[in-house]
Amino acid sequence: MRRPTRALRTRSLALLVFAAAALAGCNTDGAGSMAQAPAPMTRQRAATICWANTEKDAGKMTLDRRADVVTKCIDDKMKAAPRT
Repeated sequence: MRRPTRALRTRSLALLVFAAAALAGCNTDGAGSMAQAPAPMTRQRAATICWANTEKDAGKMTLDRRADVVTKCIDDKMKAAPRT
């Protein structure tokens, strides 16, 4: 078995460092970028957040039930949003 050359090891290390740096910027808290955006709450933004929040339970709910949950969530978010 041949030993890797110094150039190959250097390239592999550089690739590993690059990949680690790229992944370090990923949001991993589960909140998503839409939930933390400073933009004003719009009905479309609320719908996006609410549909995403139902993803983990999507297999347990029918589409009609999920739509009802999302509609209530949207209404709640729009009531809670500050008026601009």
